Amino acid sequence: MNSDFKPAAPQGAAPAQPPAKAATATTQTPFSALPLDPAMLQNLQSLGLHHMTPIQAEALPLALAGHDLIAQAKTGSGKTAAFALALLTRLNPRWFGVQAMVMCPTRELADQVAQEIRRLARAENNIKILTLCGGSTMRPQIASLAHGAHIVVGTPGRLMDHLERGTLDLSGLNTLVLDEADRMLDMGFFDDIVTVARQCPKDRQTLLFSATYPEGIAKLSQQFLKNPKEVKVQAVHEASTIRELWYEVGDNERLHTVSRLLAHHRPANTIAFCNTRQQCRDLVDVLNAEGIEAQALHGELEQRERDQVLLQFANKSLSVLVATDVAARGLDIAQLEAVVNVDVTPDAEVHIHRIGRTGRAGQDGLALNLASMDEMGRVGRIEVLQGREVKWQPLDSLTPASREPLSPPMVTLQILGGRKEKIRPGDVLGALTGEAGLEGSRIGKINVTDFHTYVAVERGIAQDALRALASVKVKGKKVKARLLADVIREGRDA
Repeated sequence: MNSDFKPAAPQGAAPAQPPAKAATATTQTPFSALPLDPAMLQNLQSLGLHHMTPIQAEALPLALAGHDLIAQAKTGSGKTAAFALALLTRLNPRWFGVQAMVMCPTRELADQVAQEIRRLARAENNIKILTLCGGSTMRPQIASLAHGAHIVVGTPGRLMDHLERGTLDLSGLNTLVLDEADRMLDMGFFDDIVTVARQCPKDRQTLLFSATYPEGIAKLSQQFLKNPKEVKVQAVHEASTIRELWYEVGDNERLHTVSRLLAHHRPANTIAFCNTRQQCRDLVDVLNAEGIEAQALHGELEQRERDQVLLQFANKSLSVLVATDVAARGLDIAQLEAVVNVDVTPDAEVHIHRIGRTGRAGQDGLALNLASMDEMGRVGRIEVLQGREVKWQPLDSLTPASREPLSPPMVTLQILGGRKEKIRPGDVLGALTGEAGLEGSRIGKINVTDFHTYVAVERGIAQDALRALASVKVKGKKVKARLLADVIREGRDA
């Protein structure tokens, strides 16, 4: 490789200068106020990004000036763009070596981060971004790295695997990002982070983002950051955006009260947070017994099961996702109508993070909270952080709003065959709407994996769609299709 293309001076980076004055939460600061390349500014305009969020306004001037950074901000605050724009300005597009690396706690967050960086990188042609996560085979990742990449986004364990194999070269790295560092620590990744960071060049820039600030964050910053600047955006949501209601319950009535909440408020989709895996399993059993389609998301699930649960929730085939905080971290579900806190978290900032998943992008959100007398101390800490008293509601105000069961609008079908058979979403859509004659408006998201294809269809046409797939050809071949719910049920009974 030509040494002339080694990423010496960061191209397009801001010259060393005093950091711009931090923007307040009420100030609308345009991206044009930053020393960004004109092509980057034009791309931001085309994406509809005109003004910075509070975390972007505070973090970007510091990051572009070359400072190491500790930024405290919740998911959904625009933090990805805050570090993505900084690392993109330091890239040398002509040199196909890894120049930036983002470490994430989960595969889902890594996928979302990589997708967002790709959108922001459109201003420069041929920026190659790879995701390196567990749950996927190593061989394609090794082959992609061999062809060169500018940015890698991955989970600590898989990044370590590549470093141990010698397939990931970090000698040209100039930016290291630790995203949602608190959750990586929660999940036991401290030693992995240390191992990976020690193989990065010492003169790199390090940007650490975290929703909360546990003791381990200070420990990490002391080891790997150089005179970091600290930025914090208060994680409190506008009361007008999220309607938050509290109900006092006894522990023996907690789980059944969740189904009463759902029957009364009837949200189209809900994430229910529990403090333990066992509580997740118990709640799923209760909800399923009452005819509500719910599935659990926790650390004991295999990656395939986790992917299937998330796929169904994202395509509206699942009413309730029951999750622990660690399992749900990094998920960004569009248009989430409600959050239910089945247990009160001992960390008030985690509570803010939970309810902040609803009411995004100017939409209204609903946060429903259950608390027993033993949890009132935790409720008090939440009141202090939010700066307002919680609103208690009587349990007897919960009455079913309809006699109709609370069912998700869609059903997911699983087709045997995926990318390995060169199936694309358009092939499936064409088969269902062409020869089979189903209306395209009644077909939802289509997800293609290596060996399977998943298609969401309206509940009322699920059997028609199955019969259609049994009689038509996809990519010139007959395919087998089943209800994903049946596949999952048989797998658990086996």
